[in-house]
Amino acid sequence: MATKSKPAAKKPAARKPAPAHKHAAAKGAVSRKKVEPPHKPAHAPKAPPTRPAEAKSASKPATVHRPPVASVSLIDKKQPQKKGPDGEIKKKTTVLPPISRIRESLAGAPAPAKPKAPEPVAPPVTTESAAPAEAEALSQKVIHIKPPIIVKQLAIDLGLKPHQLIAELMNYNIFANINQTIEPDIASKIAENHGFVLEKERREKGAGVHKVEEVVVAPPKPVIQKKEELKPRPPVITFMGHVDHGKTSLMDAIRKTRVAAGEAGGITQHIGAYSVTHKGQKITFIDTPGHAAFTAMRARGANVTDIVVLVIAADDGVMPQTIEAINHAKAAAHVEIMVAINKIDLPGANIDKVKKQLQERDLTPEDWGGKTVVCEVSATRGTGIDHLLEMMSLQAEVMDLKASPTATPRGTVIEAQVEPGRGPTATVIVQMGTLKVGEPFICGDFSGKVKSLVDDNAKPIKDAGPASPVKVLGFTGLPNAGDEFLVMESDRDAKILSEERLESKRAQKLTVPQRATLETLLEAADGKKTLRLVLKCDTQGSVEAISAGLNQIESKKIDLEIIHAAVGPISESDILLASASNAVVVGFNIKVENMAVTAAKREGVQIKLYSIIYELIDQIKDAMAGLLEPEFRETVLGHAEVKQVFELSRGIVAGCLVTDGRIARVGRARVTRKRQPVYDGGISTLRRFQDDVKEVRSGLECGIKLGDFSEYHVGDIIECYQLEAMAQKL
Repeated sequence: MATKSKPAAKKPAARKPAPAHKHAAAKGAVSRKKVEPPHKPAHAPKAPPTRPAEAKSASKPATVHRPPVASVSLIDKKQPQKKGPDGEIKKKTTVLPPISRIRESLAGAPAPAKPKAPEPVAPPVTTESAAPAEAEALSQKVIHIKPPIIVKQLAIDLGLKPHQLIAELMNYNIFANINQTIEPDIASKIAENHGFVLEKERREKGAGVHKVEEVVVAPPKPVIQKKEELKPRPPVITFMGHVDHGKTSLMDAIRKTRVAAGEAGGITQHIGAYSVTHKGQKITFIDTPGHAAFTAMRARGANVTDIVVLVIAADDGVMPQTIEAINHAKAAAHVEIMVAINKIDLPGANIDKVKKQLQERDLTPEDWGGKTVVCEVSATRGTGIDHLLEMMSLQAEVMDLKASPTATPRGTVIEAQVEPGRGPTATVIVQMGTLKVGEPFICGDFSGKVKSLVDDNAKPIKDAGPASPVKVLGFTGLPNAGDEFLVMESDRDAKILSEERLESKRAQKLTVPQRATLETLLEAADGKKTLRLVLKCDTQGSVEAISAGLNQIESKKIDLEIIHAAVGPISESDILLASASNAVVVGFNIKVENMAVTAAKREGVQIKLYSIIYELIDQIKDAMAGLLEPEFRETVLGHAEVKQVFELSRGIVAGCLVTDGRIARVGRARVTRKRQPVYDGGISTLRRFQDDVKEVRSGLECGIKLGDFSEYHVGDIIECYQLEAMAQKL
């Protein structure tokens, strides 16, 4: 049956070559003829009896020799013909010439030779083109991001939506919005989860630049100068006192003295400081509106002033605001106090009365055997002005004020304002070094470059030495009074430090500085605690009574210091004083001004208000006594004797008999062996039979396990005791 079926398969192959109008039929015939010879080569001679043409029999042996090569090429070429229709004629000519004789014009030998060459070459071309394609795919999966890494930018680079990335960050316990930054380690983990590689630095050359930017540039510290470098500097003097005691008129009199001495130019009110030359010695004055500004500067750590001149009217004497000024001056460190008694030409002037009041405030005049310099002046008539300036110069010589003009320039802001056409400007007193035009600086949170220096005569200058008042132009923002003025090495360092300070300031906006309260007392360097108070009352009698009552509190462990006591409502000046001195504000039968409330919240100062004098004294006494570290005393609860030791899976347990008292679960235990303590600690478990109990009384048995102690011996005594905190007494 197999022999009959084979000629039937050959007949259609013999009929189809004559029309030869379809290539598909020829292909089918070729495939059938190629399959037959390998199956049964014995029946191959049966094909000649048909003999449709001798050329066909001559071509058949050629097809028989090519089956392995032709079969591979046909299978390989079928797929590209379906996928790409381009170049149909060329692709078909490479396959058809060895199969049919339709195109006899083409040479039989070279035609098959040409397709053989591209066939082996084609696979390597595809592999070479695939290799760069894979390299491009890998290069696309590398993300180059410069820190800081923002959530929104990372989501765009990863091809995710921001909310998807935020949800993924929550798996790492990170809650951030699209505008916040995340750590590079977390970003690299998320990138790996999505098949990306995160690279922080893109170029090797730029790597060093990034490292420098990450380094935090600290402000330069003051250089320790040699004694030879230190040179005398002018003193910085601040006028303080009551409003109506002639402080401004005294300043005007000093200005007239300066103009009479031949100094060119006048004084502008916009400058917060000016200088006077007296007998060849320069004196710098700070023109402050009052002691409140002085306290604000001291609260920021700017002790620029060397000498404070208290201006007191001879007819009024020491007024409440004068007392407050005295307290502010005493609270400042390394500040000398001088007194100028003004208005001595008035009929009601009583100089001895003023000196007596000063002696009550621990400011004894020199002619009364004290150390306080007191000058009698009259601003309207100009008497005593030269003597006052001479005493200022003498006091400066005694203080031996020196500074190095060659050190890195540093200064302090006295006053700052925004001027039209100039922008933010500040009046700075140079403390050390020589400030020059063009130097980069940082002041507070803002950086800048010195564009111009203007002296107190409103004239531009090129440099300013120590203790010189000068107006500086070139700020990027408005600084605060009392901010430190530092000259940096470069503009870049100043900008980096400014950005860091602004960032830390934003982070600290929600935090309040911790000040002293009645619940948290300050501890001095010697270990003795001090409670400082600012006392404000309704009447002078209340002030005296409360001050006397508080001073009668005797304590060897806590000192009570009343830095200011006055009559009137609690003002912003009181809050600033308490903030600078770390004190508590106490009020009696008074109210708090609105400005003081906002200042107290801003500075974190505690305000206590009372209406009963005994309640005030008792609460402060209780606060002082109750906040001392308590003393702990032992109270023995009972004893138990170890009768047997049990080794259980949970550990070693001592079987005990309570001999006296009780054994409490919350108490502490001490193991004594032959009257020697072996262990002291807490009780981990206390059981009676199988139940955990809180306590076991005398005469009962129990199981005790003590912390990590396991070396129980029969006969050991377990003593249970309790620590009681006993409040100390003043």
